[in-house]
Amino acid sequence: MMRQPLSRAVDPDAGWLTVVMRLAFVLLLGTSLARYLAHHLSSPLTPWVVGLSLALAVGHLSGLSERRQPWLAAVLASWAVLVLMAPSFAWCAVPLVYTVLRALPPRAAIPLVTALTVLVVVSELRLPGGFDPTMLLLPPAVAALATAVFLYMQRQGARQRKLIIDLIRTRRELAAVERRQGALAERERLSVEIHDTLAQGLSSQRMLLQAAERTWEQDPAAARGHVRTAAAIAARNLAEARRFVHDLAPADLAEQGTLEAALAALADREAAESGLAVRFHLDGAPAPMPTAAQAALLRIAQGALANTREHARAEHASITLSYLGDQAVLDVADDGCGFTPGRSGRGERPGRAEPGDRGTYDDRGALGGRGALGGRGERAVDGSRGHGLPAMRARLRQLGGTLTVESAPGEGTVVSAAIPLEGR
Repeated sequence: MMRQPLSRAVDPDAGWLTVVMRLAFVLLLGTSLARYLAHHLSSPLTPWVVGLSLALAVGHLSGLSERRQPWLAAVLASWAVLVLMAPSFAWCAVPLVYTVLRALPPRAAIPLVTALTVLVVVSELRLPGGFDPTMLLLPPAVAALATAVFLYMQRQGARQRKLIIDLIRTRRELAAVERRQGALAERERLSVEIHDTLAQGLSSQRMLLQAAERTWEQDPAAARGHVRTAAAIAARNLAEARRFVHDLAPADLAEQGTLEAALAALADREAAESGLAVRFHLDGAPAPMPTAAQAALLRIAQGALANTREHARAEHASITLSYLGDQAVLDVADDGCGFTPGRSGRGERPGRAEPGDRGTYDDRGALGGRGALGGRGERAVDGSRGHGLPAMRARLRQLGGTLTVESAPGEGTVVSAAIPLEGR
């Protein structure tokens, strides 16, 4: 459905106002005619007055737009002739004044209204009974008041219409901005989900298949084990993809039921598949947590372990979930080679920094120690992909949480995610 342009918006009150003004004119015309017939029934001008009155009434109710100047000129000319023949028709000037003001711009309408007022005054002074100062002052006063009020209301209406048009335009622009922001937010969500599920699974499958290819001749049993593990990861990725399409919770969380059980299952699976000794520890009594927060912490644990498996050259890792009163904190630590956040550059392997350097990075960009972690430092945490920390921060930002990364060459890495608990 096409929307009407804002500049061509139709005034909804114009229709009924036109009807009221025409009915008022015809009513005053009929009243003036009745008065004339009551006093001048035998006058030779009576047939002309009656015929002209009927023609004027029919023409006024014919439905022609008053903005057509020939129609307006014919109406005014007919009324002027009636006033000259019978001054009682001067009362019809009131609706005609509004008709003129609505049909013409002010610079043309005001002189014409002045001419109508002069005609009314002249016709009233021709009435028998002597000079009446009221008839000299009353018509100009009424005409001036009507013109002033009409022009004021017209200008107020124009300003209000302009304001309404601006508001409608602004609302449309805001709606467009919200749609764009929603699309960008959804794009960010999709990128985070794909990174934390499919991309990590494919990376693990690639490493396992490469290991199977290297050992296929020398150790077929080990190669088949690598292939079976890659197949299991592929099956798990397929389940994740299906749940991702339907916007459901992670497969581990859906299967295990609780975040604690899902993290314990994740630790056991990592230990079985990668050979990395991973243990899970729960600190504090579990507290109610929204599904979105549980999913975010599980994804962060998966991403941190993927980084450890691919880049840290670690032997041991731990997952710790702590409930600290008003927040839940997830810590993923490893004893790998570590790195210096402030010194890791694009494409550098973790740990290529001077001994003794240590950095602590949080999601506000703060860094304790030497250096400052920028975009290139984030890449060191996630190897060549460079999307790990941004994905984690994006998840936590939506939930009001914070991310901290602590690492140093030879001292391992700790990724810590904190999420506030609701109602605490």
